Amino acid sequence: MQTDSLFYALFQSVPSLLFELLERDPTEAEGYQFASVELKQTAFRIDGVFRPPEDTPDAPIYFVEVQFQRDPQLYRRLLSEVLLYLRQNPVVEDWRAVVLYPDPSIEVAERSLQEFLETSRVEVIYLNELGAMAELTPGLGILRLLIEPVETVPEAARGLIERVQQGSRSAVDTARLIELIETIVVYTFPRRSREEIAAMLGLSELRETRVYQEGREE
Repeated sequence: MQTDSLFYALFQSVPSLLFELLERDPTEAEGYQFASVELKQTAFRIDGVFRPPEDTPDAPIYFVEVQFQRDPQLYRRLLSEVLLYLRQNPVVEDWRAVVLYPDPSIEVAERSLQEFLETSRVEVIYLNELGAMAELTPGLGILRLLIEPVETVPEAARGLIERVQQGSRSAVDTARLIELIETIVVYTFPRRSREEIAAMLGLSELRETRVYQEGREE
């Protein structure tokens, strides 16, 4: 599964997910823009950067790293990218780095950087420690779905879709979240057609509803 691209699609569609992960008020995401940033005159590209709105320059900038494979150089690379970004953008005063792992077994300890990693500037999150799917918000549930065992993905996805439909969000946000859930299931079962996935999730009838169609059109 191409987890990096799925995570970045999620963050671009629903920026508040990062703030939910950090146990902060999701409304803080208002105005933030999530993008990939290429650093000038280097081979570095930071795939996930949450930049605050221009009218709130004191708000922190967030660097997001999604890591689903063991990488002994991860923290060295991340620190290099962050410091280079800060050098090229001297107006930035407050920042945070967030590293997402599926579980602790993927992380490679870096003793030489331990003091840096233990500061409040860096937060490491293990998705398998988010809690049970039913206890999470739909947004965090979608992130949790990325590490769900294959055999329970269909049931978990159907439950998420039902909860998204029951929420008070707009038709646009509802349609967007449902499509993200479907995309994750498609990646989980690459040999199944879109029609089979839709039938598995009970989406065929849902797509015929006026609310869903209006949300997709918008």
